[in-house]
This record gives sequence, structure tokens and C-alpha cells, in this order.
Amino acid sequence: MKLWHCAGSRSLRPLWALEEMGLEYDIEILPFPPRVFQRDYLEVNALGTVPYFVDGDTHMTESSAICQYLVDRYQQYDFGLRPEHAQYGDYLNWLHHADATLTFPQTISMRYYYLEPSPEKQAVADDYAKWFIARLRRLDAHLESHEFLVDGRFTIADIAVTYALFFARALQLDERFKPQTRNYLERMTSRPAFKRAEGQGEPLQLPARDQV
Repeated sequence: MKLWHCAGSRSLRPLWALEEMGLEYDIEILPFPPRVFQRDYLEVNALGTVPYFVDGDTHMTESSAICQYLVDRYQQYDFGLRPEHAQYGDYLNWLHHADATLTFPQTISMRYYYLEPSPEKQAVADDYAKWFIARLRRLDAHLESHEFLVDGRFTIADIAVTYALFFARALQLDERFKPQTRNYLERMTSRPAFKRAEGQGEPLQLPARDQV
């Protein structure tokens, strides 16, 4: 298996999963964004995005889907739920909630706060940052009475959602977190496998800015 990775990007999800599961893999660490700073990467992935993952004839680009593939393909159900499990629907919902609901508005804020900043686009970035915080309501409520997202244990759903919170911290949005959500992020990122994964490549560093 091989994973193309940029530190701090969504490729941290499958990298963290690989570390938790103890699977053997090769990794290529790229500068961010690779489509700008490592143009030959476009020959590997025409989208120029990370992650890019290869396992034999399988080629994948979606971070949460790669995590699910690893659990199912390698029967690592200590980190996932089987379809017959009573909370299987909840598990899948959190796994996909992480990107479809949480990470999407963050990417817009990042684009207009850091990559293409301008006075005209500041309001757009502000709106999407507020939208992200509003979209934490379901997670905030769940974490009032749960240590993990499903089944009372750590799964790749926690990996997927934790990355969204970790990314928010990089965007300086974490001061708006509810206490239980902040504590959840600290618990998840204190796991040894997360630390090993995050330690591969230079940390994501964004310039300071005023809080939105």
C-alpha cells in the first residue's frame, strides 16, 4: 500500500488509520498544495489533491472512504462496525458527516482567509466559518454523554470527525468549541497513533489572523 500525504491535510485520516491498525505502507510526503509546488504529482493524481491511495489495483482519493476500505478489506473491525451491528447506520453517518457536513465549509474559509485573501472575500470566509460552528451542534450534543461516537469505543468514525476538529484548530476556530468537544479533540489527538501520523512531515502552519 502507498499513501500520498500532505501534513495537516485530509490525508491525515487514512495515515492515522494505517498507524492505528498496524498495517504496512509506503508514504510520499508532498508540499501543500502539491498541484502548485510539485507539478509532477498531477501525473499520479490528475486532481492534484491528497490523499491519494493505492493498494494493488485499487486507487482512491477520498479520505474517509480509504479508512472504511482499510477496515473492511483487512477485517480490522476493532476499528469499525460490521453491517449487522445495531449502530452501523450511526457509524456510517458520522463517518460521512465528517466531510459532507463539517470539513466542507472549513475549506471555503481556508481558501479565502489564507490562500486567496482579499477584503471582498472576507465576508464569505466569515460566513462559512460561522456555518461550520453551527454545524457542530449535533456533535456537541452527542459528546455531552458519549466518550466516543459509536459503540462506546474508538473507531474510524472518530478519526474522520476528529480531523475536522483538528483542522478547525489550525484555522483558529477552536475557541468557539463547546467544552465537551474541545475535550474530545484533546483525547483523540493524545492517542499514540495520531501522534505518529501527525509527526510525518512538517506541521501545517497558517499565518495568524484576527478571529472571525
